[in-house]
Parts: sequence; structure tokens; C-alpha cells
Amino acid sequence: MKILLYGGSACGKSALAEALLLKSPGEPRIYAATMEPWGPEAQERIRRHRAMRAEKGFQTVEAQRGLESLALPQGCAVLLECLGNLAANELFAPGATGESALQAMLAGVRSLARRAETLVMVGNDVFADGVPYQGGTAAYLRLLAEAQARLAAEADAVAEVVCGIPILHKGSLALP
Repeated sequence: MKILLYGGSACGKSALAEALLLKSPGEPRIYAATMEPWGPEAQERIRRHRAMRAEKGFQTVEAQRGLESLALPQGCAVLLECLGNLAANELFAPGATGESALQAMLAGVRSLARRAETLVMVGNDVFADGVPYQGGTAAYLRLLAEAQARLAAEADAVAEVVCGIPILHKGSLALP
């Protein structure tokens, strides 16, 4: 089952994603973490998140880009956190273009989905602020919006998370 959860910052989408994975029959439970460890603050956040996930039975796999090359066991349960970081990492990698970044994201997520019993993808609400962006920020937002739209079309379930409450747009969040 493929699930896309999206919403604004600190809306509860990660907590919901973890709760869904904990109900998944897939084993092992893998947390595919996309955050780049830029600087001491990010490194401390990563350390803290790894410890919290380990307490819940998740194995953390660093997955900043190139998801297609991740070697994961068949039948696992995967939480991909988050598509926003993955989009930035792929788009701003040396030699990347918008199209190559999009194709890398889609191929990587599809590769995870082929191996996972359950794949929960965490994404971001984009363009809701109504602010016109330029340059690299606009390219990043377009990439993320396009990737999320395509992944939503392929997902079994899509929910927007607002104040910790999932608003279902497609399918069901009930796991088999």
C-alpha cells in the first residue's frame, strides 16, 4: 500500500506516518531519512530523531538522494521523510536539472514501493501561501508540486494533515 501524507510545517503528518507504519504488517520498519546533515544543528536533530525512531522499532536509513539504489528487503514497511528534502537534494545536486531531479525522485519512490509492503511518503503543502517566488525557490516548488501530484496519482491513499487531523482525499488509511 502506498500512502501520501502532506501538510504544513508541524501539522502532525510525521506522527501520523509513524503511527500508520507501526500498524503495518511489513517488516522490518525502515525510516528513509532525507535530511542533509548540514552543520551542528542539523546533525543534532538527526541524532535526536534516530534515537526516537529506534525506540519505536524503526531502522533509520540515510536517503538524501538516489533512492533507486537503496537496498531494502522485500516486504518491508518504509516511511519516506520527506519529499521536500528529497526534492531539494535532487534538484540542487551537482549537474542536476529540474527534469533529472523529477525523474530521480519518481524512479526512487517507485523502487521503494516495489519492495515495500507499506510505503508512507511525507510531503509538504506547496503554493498555499500565495506568494510568488522566483529563481531557485520557484523551481524547487514546481518540482515538489509535480512530484507530489504524480505520486498522489499512483498512491492508494492521499491525506492532507491539518492540526493532526487527516483529511482524506483518496482511498483509505486503513492498513490490511
